[in-house]
Amino acid sequence: MTKLTIVANIYAKSDKIDLVRAELEKLIPVTRAEKGCLQYDLHQDNDNPAHFMFFESWETRELWQTHMNAPHLAAYMGATDGAIENFTLNEMSQIG
Repeated sequence: MTKLTIVANIYAKSDKIDLVRAELEKLIPVTRAEKGCLQYDLHQDNDNPAHFMFFESWETRELWQTHMNAPHLAAYMGATDGAIENFTLNEMSQIG
């Protein structure tokens, strides 16, 4: 089966950047330890500090779906409720 690449763009509200960053950073060690996680890297835009991006690689879509239903992701959603301006997620496959 083809590995799954995830590109998630998170835009924090301007007055919630520090909160969102702190909550996103909490996801890194626990997610990297999850079964099927090959890469889970958080980035912050140099020109727009409210823009965060996760670049992820998973062994399978099913294992990524397990991650999406994990308690630590639910905790993040609760902690950042009302702090996110915009969120987009792209499921992608590497072709080269």
